Amino acid sequence: MALAAVALAATLGSACVHAQLPEPTQLVDAQHCMFCHTTDAPFLAPSFHQIAERYRDTPHADAILEKKLRLGGPAHWGETPMPLPADRGGPLSREDAHVLVQWVLSQ
Repeated sequence: MALAAVALAATLGSACVHAQLPEPTQLVDAQHCMFCHTTDAPFLAPSFHQIAERYRDTPHADAILEKKLRLGGPAHWGETPMPLPADRGGPLSREDAHVLVQWVLSQ
């Protein structure tokens, strides 16, 4: 019985790790994310699903992506760089970057 409970807890725990978070629509709109990205298909930049797949098992992926989101930078896929914050809606706080990245990684 105890072994079954441990197995169930492990299964539920892993399901929660990959649970899709609700879209932070105000942040997505304010940062104009959908100008280059879509949820599930590449557009001018990779889809959020592609980003999640690529970084899902990368240690410290959230910190890497939060920095990229807050500072902009060169392209890692294709030729479209991540625009500077001033070019896509203005500065982004660490907290807001964290919310956006956690949502993307949950895709």
